[in-house]
Amino acid sequence: MVRMLITGMSGVGKSSALQVLGERGYSVVDTDYGPWTAESGLWDEVLMGALLGESTEVIVSGTVSNQGAFYDRFDHVVLLSAPISVMLDRVRRRSSNPYGSTRAQQDEIRTNLETVEPLLRATSTCEIDATQPLTAVVDRIEQLLRS
Repeated sequence: MVRMLITGMSGVGKSSALQVLGERGYSVVDTDYGPWTAESGLWDEVLMGALLGESTEVIVSGTVSNQGAFYDRFDHVVLLSAPISVMLDRVRRRSSNPYGSTRAQQDEIRTNLETVEPLLRATSTCEIDATQPLTAVVDRIEQLLRS
């Protein structure tokens, strides 16, 4: 019975990891989709509070500025990280999410890597190198779920 947050910059593979975890039978929520994030770009505190209050086992994925308000309800906060070249290559090639396709968005990703990722690193309980094959990343996440 574990609640886990998978966080990181755009292009590190959060959604891909979540998809595989869902295929392996875990309860997953990708906050990039659905009602989880309000127009402000923050998590809807009522919805997220209800999810974490009702779920004894769930893996949540996302990166928003108010996620720290929920850290005490997660057993693990996992940061996926990768070099900027890997992240930009991934966002350019993906078809599931248009974010990162413009020069301005890519510049924003660069800025976030320098300013936001250090904050995530300081508050995460585990960091996983997301340049590894996706199966290796997911296997490591599963190890944490079992610990």
